[in-house]
Amino acid sequence: MANTNSNRKLVPEAMDSLDRFKYEVASEVGVNLKNGYNGDISAKDAGRIGGNMVRKMIQQAENHMIGK
Repeated sequence: MANTNSNRKLVPEAMDSLDRFKYEVASEVGVNLKNGYNGDISAKDAGRIGGNMVRKMIQQAENHMIGK
């Protein structure tokens, strides 16, 4: 059976940047993350962080495509 681990990072070198981005977005939406484990935050807050990260990444990609 093939390994289907969805947590595998395609670009492991990007992890530090994504981590900083996560804390930046969390701050913008008013969620206080602490360094290390944050499993005690609500699913709603985690979703707000992840959703806003995706929204910002899509905006950046669209702006990059327009700029070409």
